[in-house]
Amino acid sequence: MRRPLPILIGLAACGLFGLAACGVDEEPQPVVKPTAAQLIAAGPHDQAVIEIRKLGEIRLDLLPELAPKTVLNFVKLANDGFYDGTTFHRVIPDFMIQGGDPNSKDHDPRNDGEGGPGYGIPDEFSELPHARGIVSMANYSSPNTSGSQFFIVHQDSPHLDGHFNAFGRVVEGIEVVDAITEVELDTYGRYGPRDLPYPEPVVIETIRIEPAG
Repeated sequence: MRRPLPILIGLAACGLFGLAACGVDEEPQPVVKPTAAQLIAAGPHDQAVIEIRKLGEIRLDLLPELAPKTVLNFVKLANDGFYDGTTFHRVIPDFMIQGGDPNSKDHDPRNDGEGGPGYGIPDEFSELPHARGIVSMANYSSPNTSGSQFFIVHQDSPHLDGHFNAFGRVVEGIEVVDAITEVELDTYGRYGPRDLPYPEPVVIETIRIEPAG
């Protein structure tokens, strides 16, 4: 049986016919990033429905094709009732709304934004742009520190791209996101962290998961 030619033969051929023949001198091709539509599978997707006290519902498509471990964690916490009674404790109009901190269930707003589930999940950054309606996990600016806190982008925020686990998108209820950005805020942190809805909290009654179909 004849043995296959070693790869060095191919390299020698490049030397015989010149580097240009092997494409070494060709102009480098630009890297074409996939569009958001190409990153997201056609679906249908499992959905999360966030019920906001007095304001209505926000319905999300969950995107495990981008962040499977993040979606799995979010679904588990939601099914366990972890998010029930938490608030959107940080609201910055034209940027994002942030919630999911268990500390926001108590009556001390000063610790809002500091809590989590007691563990971190792996970073799952993707090329999905942080455009209006994208849902991502908050973190502590260190590797693998996302836990339970999440945010919904109010207006396009490209400076967030590649730094947070984007795992969902709003498919219904973006007007509720808009309404949350219009509540009265403690912008300067007089009663707790900055940008806290005050005196009326924005309460997440529950987050329920609805399987695809």
